Amino acid sequence: MSPVEILLLSIALAADAFSVGSAVGFQSHAPRQIFRLSWHFGLFQALMIWLGLSLGDALLSEIALWDHWVAWLCLCLIGIKMITEAFRRVPGIRVRDSTRGLSLLGLSLSVSIDALAAGMGIAALPPPVLLTVILVGFTSLAATWISMLIARKLKQWVGRSCEVGAGIILILIGFQILMRGLQAR
Repeated sequence: MSPVEILLLSIALAADAFSVGSAVGFQSHAPRQIFRLSWHFGLFQALMIWLGLSLGDALLSEIALWDHWVAWLCLCLIGIKMITEAFRRVPGIRVRDSTRGLSLLGLSLSVSIDALAAGMGIAALPPPVLLTVILVGFTSLAATWISMLIARKLKQWVGRSCEVGAGIILILIGFQILMRGLQAR
């Protein structure tokens, strides 16, 4: 694979990170939260593409059976949590941070599971592994960071109700991933 092809793959894989980052950014947009989510999305994407390249075709068929279900479940659960917290919000009570703990892990896995499958798929093309891992990770980190900054600005204009919309967006992204996975079978 050429560096241009690797860059295009990186951008394609970062699309989910951008979408999920913007949805989470409506609720969690402090500088530490932006860094934490961006860092983890970039790290998980890099690790998953590396793992996929390392495993090659050995597990591609096995993972393809359930990767879309895992992403769907994680995104739907976190989306539902965001919606319910928006309705339960009481002034003075802090909302759970989606950029920490199990939510962070679930979001990171849901956006990076495609990178695992992509790594397995391109293993036969022997791309430069280090360049691929760095470019995929950095592109996802940058896409998440940018999307969360945009969401923070939009929230100032739209207000608190955008968190319900963000939860719905996460659920819709989850269903889109599920439908793509089911159609591929």
